[in-house]
Amino acid sequence: MGTIKTKGVILVERNMGDFDKMLTMLTPGLGKISCAARGAKKFRSSLLVGSQFLCFGEYILYKTNSTYYINSCEPIEVFYNIRKDLRKLEYASFISKIIIDVTNENENSYRILQLYLNTLYMISETDKDLDFILSIFKIKLISILGFTPNVRWCTNCNSKEKLEFFSLKENGFKCNICGKQDTSAIHIQSSTEKAIKYIIMSPPKKVFSFNIGEEAIKELELIAKLYLNDKLEKDYKMDKMF
Repeated sequence: MGTIKTKGVILVERNMGDFDKMLTMLTPGLGKISCAARGAKKFRSSLLVGSQFLCFGEYILYKTNSTYYINSCEPIEVFYNIRKDLRKLEYASFISKIIIDVTNENENSYRILQLYLNTLYMISETDKDLDFILSIFKIKLISILGFTPNVRWCTNCNSKEKLEFFSLKENGFKCNICGKQDTSAIHIQSSTEKAIKYIIMSPPKKVFSFNIGEEAIKELELIAKLYLNDKLEKDYKMDKMF
């Protein structure tokens, strides 16, 4: 098999022997792949930067049997501001774990990769609340995966008025009347309702282009956490680094 040229971002780096690394990389066309970086731990290696966690670059790969090998790499973005900030690194590591769980080899991962990179950029280059960024990421990701909640009308009576509840049981908004009869429904402000609609309907490049109040951020955080955990059937918790 000949060489393959692809862009990708490193999700995991593991040491392999004295000089090599085994990497997990997310690519737009190949999906999530494992690849070996021979000699990447050597100080003068051309793969030293390109084999680091979170590095986004253009890679030349070749494949032998079932293993990809990195021939060369041209780094595009290394997200230095994340690497030097433990709290930002904590959030970046957490979303990377989620990305690892929801991606596979040989599948088109363009939209997920785009969202992942945009999220890393927001963590790295802006002063937005990190929990706010994480909540937006979770809701957009779960929608990309096909679990888009119904945000157009009440999931029970189809009313478009006073959508003041989010129902985990019925996957979407409920009106003021129906929501009060659903013990799993979470009462939300109008700004939270609009935020969820915006996240779902906007393209990944613009998904972070809004702000809401502190109380609405807390509501969004709760909904994003419960909805993601429910759909992925896993209780995600962030590992504290300090």
